Amino acid sequence: MVEPNGDETVELLQALIQNACVNEGTEESGQEVRNADLLTTFLEGAGLDVERYDAAPGRTSLVARIEGSDPNAPSLCLNGHTDVVPVNEDGWDEDPFGGELINGEIWGRGAVDMLNLTSSMAVVMRNLAVTGFQPKGDLIYFAVADEEAGSAYGARWMADNHPDVITTDYMLTENGGLHGGDPENPTINMTVGEKGVAWRRLRVRGVPGHGSMPFRKDNALIKAAGIVQRLADYGPAPRFNEFWRPQVDAMDIDDEAKSALLDETQIDAALASMPHVGAASHLHACTHTTFSPNVSVGQTKTNVIPDTVDIDVDVRTLPGETAVEVDAHLRAALGDLYDHVEITDLINDPSSVSRVDTALWDALQRAVERPCPSARLVPQMSVGFTDARVHRELGAISYGAGLLSPNVSQGDFSTRFHGHNERIDIESLHLTTRFYHDVVTDIVG
Repeated sequence: MVEPNGDETVELLQALIQNACVNEGTEESGQEVRNADLLTTFLEGAGLDVERYDAAPGRTSLVARIEGSDPNAPSLCLNGHTDVVPVNEDGWDEDPFGGELINGEIWGRGAVDMLNLTSSMAVVMRNLAVTGFQPKGDLIYFAVADEEAGSAYGARWMADNHPDVITTDYMLTENGGLHGGDPENPTINMTVGEKGVAWRRLRVRGVPGHGSMPFRKDNALIKAAGIVQRLADYGPAPRFNEFWRPQVDAMDIDDEAKSALLDETQIDAALASMPHVGAASHLHACTHTTFSPNVSVGQTKTNVIPDTVDIDVDVRTLPGETAVEVDAHLRAALGDLYDHVEITDLINDPSSVSRVDTALWDALQRAVERPCPSARLVPQMSVGFTDARVHRELGAISYGAGLLSPNVSQGDFSTRFHGHNERIDIESLHLTTRFYHDVVTDIVG
């Protein structure tokens, strides 16, 4: 069997970035139809049948399938989203939608989240079709819209309206493949679960008035500022999940630092003094429920005292936490201001985890051993949400998986998600493409 060419992944990634499918969270944004059209042409050229699904105008997802010969064999879905988050172009050194190759890296929004993996999956799917691969179990490629805004027009919509199309025994999506450990005990992480997502809208009310007379007025924006500050100052206690110790053990840091990260009474001070901000932020999110007020809407005019302000808060919960715990956190954070807000649930998906005693986990291990013979897999929790949570609800064992270059720093890599100067190196694209090929042919072949 001829293996896929990573150069195809590079070219496809560049084209997907250039389509600029920016998802701002509104029904009309995203317009993933542009990437769906590109991928349809790419896959149909290999003889694959492609089914397209529109949750709303322009919000197109597609499914390509290679039927298995044995209905009892395990099936696998490769899930890659085609939308990207908005970008502030002023903060970038290069064109965020240029998809340019600069010093061995592809630059652009979506280069790591997750058009790189979406491209690798598509290249593997096309390669298998061209070479006449006949799997025992069904193989599905699911290029999905709207992951970045909660999946309402993507995986969630498909699960509600066409669950049979995307239901499989196993599923792979973002993110994994970072190297850790030391030269004598190298590790590679794979994502087996993720924190919950509990977005909340906090509405603050006041009394409108003329901006020239602010004395003794009830300004909703001023109250909202106090609420935002209390959320920023709130520090819930750390709590460790079952994957935290293996994650820390795999870090290439000294024993004293590891001891501090594994002690609930020391971890906050250790993170506060950590020199790498990106690493500290990531490790904090792994061990804490987090609250990030990111959107404020309601102000109308400079000379009008606002009577209503909405604050959208990105809440990420730890395993076991429910809406009840989220409300308790908000009460603790806001104190006497809690009674001055109206709270609306925007998303309420709990943390989810897949077990690792599976044939797919074993296949991942074998696939990484090909380029990295002595590396062992380390399971980790993702601090962000992915479509894996939807597939887990449909019964799939779901992992975030890939294989990056050993030269990619965990701390630096984490800052590229939704940040400035997002980019991915060519070596990682080649490694991930071959990695997916090896996993697919192992688990369904």
